[in-house]
Amino acid sequence: MASAPLCFSICRQEMISVLILTKNEETNIARCLQSVKWSDDVVVYDSLSSDRTVDIAEGHGARIVQRQFDNWSAHQNWGVQNIAFKYPWVFYLDADEECDEKLRAELLALAEHDSSRAAFRVRRKDYFMGRWIRRSQLYPTWIVRVFRPQKIRYERMVNPIAVVDGEVGDLVGHLIHRPFSHGVSHWFDRHNRYSTFEAHDLLKEVKCRSDWGGVISRDPTRRRKAIKQLAYKIPFRPLLMFMYLFVVRRGFLDGVPGFYYSAMRAAYELMIDVKVKEQRWAIRQNQQEGSATSLREVCA
Repeated sequence: MASAPLCFSICRQEMISVLILTKNEETNIARCLQSVKWSDDVVVYDSLSSDRTVDIAEGHGARIVQRQFDNWSAHQNWGVQNIAFKYPWVFYLDADEECDEKLRAELLALAEHDSSRAAFRVRRKDYFMGRWIRRSQLYPTWIVRVFRPQKIRYERMVNPIAVVDGEVGDLVGHLIHRPFSHGVSHWFDRHNRYSTFEAHDLLKEVKCRSDWGGVISRDPTRRRKAIKQLAYKIPFRPLLMFMYLFVVRRGFLDGVPGFYYSAMRAAYELMIDVKVKEQRWAIRQNQQEGSATSLREVCA
C-alpha cells in the first residue's frame, strides 16, 4: 500500500527542473511543453529525432540534449548522470504525457516544503479513444517521476524500474498520458520492439530467486517487480492477462476502448512469450550443435 499522499501550497516557481524524453514527437511535444511552462529549466532529452521535435522544443525555450538511444535503462541513467540540471529536483515525463494542475501545484511547492525525501511517485491517467481507461489500465500504478538525480538509477532494458537511494513519497496529482497519440499502428510497432527487450529480461529474471516478500511489500516499485517476476512463470499468460484486465479489473466498464485495450495487452504478452520460446529454442540448438562439434573433434 502506498504511503499517504502529500499536498503542498503553491510557492516559488523556480525550484523544479523538467526532463522530457523524445524521439520524433512533433505530434505531442508542444502540448507537453505547454503543461510545464511554469519551469524555467526544461530539458528535452532527444534521441536524434528526424522530424520537427527539436525545432518545436527550441521555439518553446527548452534546452536540447541529444544522444543515440540504446535501451531504456542505459539511456535514462546517462541522462540523470550527465545532464546539468539547474535545480536539485527533477520532474521527468515523456512527450506523450502532460502535467495536470494539481501536480503542478505540488511540484512548485516541493523544494521549499520537503527536503528529506529522495524521490516522489505519481499516478498516471491513460487515455484511449478519448476515454480514460481507468480499470483496464491497472490504475492506480505508482511510478517514480520526481527525484534528486544523484539518488536514482534505472534497471531493465524496457519498462525500467527506478531504484532510489532514500525515502520515497507520493504526490496527489496526475500525469495525463496519451499512448495512442501516434495511432494504434505506432503502438503495435513500439510494443513489438518492447517485447524483444522484455523477452531478454524475462530469460534473466526467471532464473532469479522469486521475491515472495516483494508481492506484499508496501513499496510499489518492489511489489510491481516481484509480481511481474512471478507472472512470467505462469502458463497461458496472454489469456489470463485479458481475463484479469477485462473481467477481474472490470475493464468492460471502460466500454469499447476497455475491450480493445485488454485484447492489445494480451497480444503484447503473447509477443513476449513467443520471443522467449524462440530464444530458448535457439539456445538449445546452439548447445546441441556445440556438443556435436565437440564429439566429432574427440572422435577425429
